Amino acid sequence: MKFSIPTVITSMKETGMIPVFYHADIDIAKSVVDAAYAGGVRVFEFTNRGGNAYDVFTQLLTHASQYSDLIMGIGTVLDADTTKRFIDAGAHFIVSPILRPEMATVCKAHDIAWMPGCATLTEIVNARDLGAAVIKVFPGSVLGPGFVSAIMPVVPGLQIIPTGGVEPTEQNLKAWFNAGVMCVGMGSQLFTKDIIANKNWSLLTQKVGETLEIIRRIRN
Repeated sequence: MKFSIPTVITSMKETGMIPVFYHADIDIAKSVVDAAYAGGVRVFEFTNRGGNAYDVFTQLLTHASQYSDLIMGIGTVLDADTTKRFIDAGAHFIVSPILRPEMATVCKAHDIAWMPGCATLTEIVNARDLGAAVIKVFPGSVLGPGFVSAIMPVVPGLQIIPTGGVEPTEQNLKAWFNAGVMCVGMGSQLFTKDIIANKNWSLLTQKVGETLEIIRRIRN
């Protein structure tokens, strides 16, 4: 199934949080997706960070197809060829830690949401002009909510998602959403080493649900 760019953006906005995850073991990856979905996640980013990431992702897409409303994207994509390969595999959106115009061209040709990583206002404006559906502020732990709140009045209407260092706490999430982000990306703060090592999927579902509830509370 293919999801339109507006559908991807709407789902991101509605849930407010995207898990960012990689694991070489397909069974663990499947369990994480299942647990995240049970907790309320509807957009999931698997990252291209290991030698077998492509193989795991293609199997994960098949597994995730049981959930008709789950949007699966691939992150840590760095060039046009890799972008095309993952789009052909069925990725619903492409995320990159960098701004590379050639990736925009590939995503536009296939009508796939492209979310480049930016760390300056110049990069952000360039990404917007190149057709970025959503702009990833990265690394979030370095730039911080203050960066977002400072640029939003200058370039209004941006769809921003910070990743890197976002914490599943009310204080941290409130700072980001008050700054004007439309969604947050969350990795190791959500998928702790203990949860993965112990395969405590019920605890992961609980953490995801609690995080999404905090976000709902902040927005209301």
